[in-house]
Amino acid sequence: MYLSANITKLTATSLRRQQHHPIMSHTTGSGRQHHFWLIPYRYRIRPEHNHSERTFVTLQSVSSIQTRCVSSQSFLRQHSHNNNNNNNNNNNNIYSFLVRFFSTNSNTKIYDDNDNDDDIKFVVSILGPPNAGKSTLFNRLQCKERNKTYRLKGDKRTRGRIAARSTSYGHAIVSPVANTTRDRRECWGRIGGTTFRLMDTAGIDGPRLQTLNRTKRQKQRPQQEFDHRAMEQAMMEQTLEGARQSDLILLLWDAKLGVTQDLVETARWLRKLPQQPSVALLANKLEGDAWLHRSEHSPVLEHLNEAMRLGLGEAIPISALQGDGMADVAILIEQLKAEKRHELLDLEDTDNEDDNNNNPDEEKEKPLQVAIIGRQNVGKSTLVNTLVQTNRVLAGPTPGLTRDAIAVQWKMENGQIVQLVDTAGIRRLTHRMDDAIEDMSVADSLRAIKVAEVVVLMLNAEALFIQRLELALCNAVIEEGRSLVIAANKMDLLEMSDEYTPQDFETSVREQVESHIPMLRKTPIVPMSCLTGEGVADLLPTVVDARKRWARTLPTGVLNRWLREVISGTRSLPVVEGVQAKLKYIIQTKGRPPTFMIFTNVNELPEPFVRYLTKHFQDTFELFGMPVRLLVKKSAKKNPYNSSKGKRGGFGLGGRVARMQRRVKGFQETKKRRRKAG
Repeated sequence: MYLSANITKLTATSLRRQQHHPIMSHTTGSGRQHHFWLIPYRYRIRPEHNHSERTFVTLQSVSSIQTRCVSSQSFLRQHSHNNNNNNNNNNNNIYSFLVRFFSTNSNTKIYDDNDNDDDIKFVVSILGPPNAGKSTLFNRLQCKERNKTYRLKGDKRTRGRIAARSTSYGHAIVSPVANTTRDRRECWGRIGGTTFRLMDTAGIDGPRLQTLNRTKRQKQRPQQEFDHRAMEQAMMEQTLEGARQSDLILLLWDAKLGVTQDLVETARWLRKLPQQPSVALLANKLEGDAWLHRSEHSPVLEHLNEAMRLGLGEAIPISALQGDGMADVAILIEQLKAEKRHELLDLEDTDNEDDNNNNPDEEKEKPLQVAIIGRQNVGKSTLVNTLVQTNRVLAGPTPGLTRDAIAVQWKMENGQIVQLVDTAGIRRLTHRMDDAIEDMSVADSLRAIKVAEVVVLMLNAEALFIQRLELALCNAVIEEGRSLVIAANKMDLLEMSDEYTPQDFETSVREQVESHIPMLRKTPIVPMSCLTGEGVADLLPTVVDARKRWARTLPTGVLNRWLREVISGTRSLPVVEGVQAKLKYIIQTKGRPPTFMIFTNVNELPEPFVRYLTKHFQDTFELFGMPVRLLVKKSAKKNPYNSSKGKRGGFGLGGRVARMQRRVKGFQETKKRRRKAG
């Protein structure tokens, strides 16, 4: 984050040209005024390695930039001593934010050890009209480390009929097409040293707001009559729920279009919320400062002045695409979170402290990552809503309703936290060549497989057989090394037939999977019906059991006893290049997926014999529904513990004796050479 740069060559004009305005001012005891800037990483200076001080950038005059290395504690003490105006609390929050912002990636801990930034649940949601840049801002504010929104190690593009032309890094889908986002997406956000919960919502306009005022009789429509208006109503309900849970709402709008009637109705709707969360106006798509230096009749300035009539304060000019104006957003979030922290400390009860201290490990437990994949319209979203017992994601009979991979955290009855990832339906590559949004959705679904621990493949029991696309998904799960559980949905449609029962369908699916992919023998199959709820309760216990078997670590002694049983039960070991193979020993080199290495006297074993060992291994240790990787390595011919060089001479214990022996041996060889020469 800190890069070397010659910051003395920068001027105030060049910084203002890039939309980096000073965020605060400080007056020293001598009367000199300094303006502090938050500048891009390419202008930030690397601090010296021989001290633990930080580098701050100050503006001494209009045309020159100076750098100062000041200690954070002395900086705060100097500010509190010299600043005697009425805005002490506000400036203290700004200065503390600046210190934390510059010390984010530093090894030196500047702020207090008791300041745990995750103990306060601060929720920030992004709302606004369609195509205003909400998903772009969402991608900029999310924390890459906690959400794993980066290129995965060893990430390889999936090939075949389920391949995607796009590459997904875990971000929200962004496209110039309006109404791309449909579901409410949550993740961890981070700006500077402040972390918070971040929400991305669907676009709001006037007609969609009117759908929330529909009567209760119109809301309870049958599922077969799910149309475009019902989908927009479900989207607005998700947006309303996100606004209710928020501590801060970032109302984003396109400053180049101006204040539209949709924005006015949205502001009026936000003021009527019973929770009354804080609302900040963000004027997006203002790259650079060309709009600022135009004539007095600049349309952008007129739009910014017109936005003040909404009654939500002054709009903050930003650019979600290039990151301009993020300093003002960071200060706003830091201030509101500090206020919430002080309010919670004032209302804190001793009983709540005892409850939090009794379960310190419960919050640190990592959730079980479960990805739900399948073809379109097989019931993935309905399964998530049935498990969490609420309408968390959009669900309906329309194919392709889900676009983003939505992660939903849910706590089971036994207290275990599970993160369910609802993914978009996958079609063949040839069927989505002309739809870029669907291709990005499929890429996001394939990435969910790589991040998950257990993958649940949803099947449509009404099809009566497993299709080639679903077999390709099973193969993708095996290649990624994840545990697989098959969920046969819509089993209630098969109960009406006496000739074909759910048990027959389960047997048929297992036979088809085993015939095409022998590695997936005895894969767990859970018959269910998400609509009626029958069999859904059996899914998560099966998933938890699959994860335990997938993360299992086997002792070396148990593995070698199994290897001896295999050798004794085999008539003859294979012959490789004229040499009969010998299986010496086996060890486990990796878990998740379980990987083992067999040491032999040959470089490789025949493929049929490896499949025989894998089948025997799965039957012995019950590792079904997951890849078991048996690697073969040729061991050294010589014993590594038996040195052929003999005793060491000249050093250590017995060195004097060894030197004497070498001298005697040298004298004898010299005597023999003289005799031969004479």
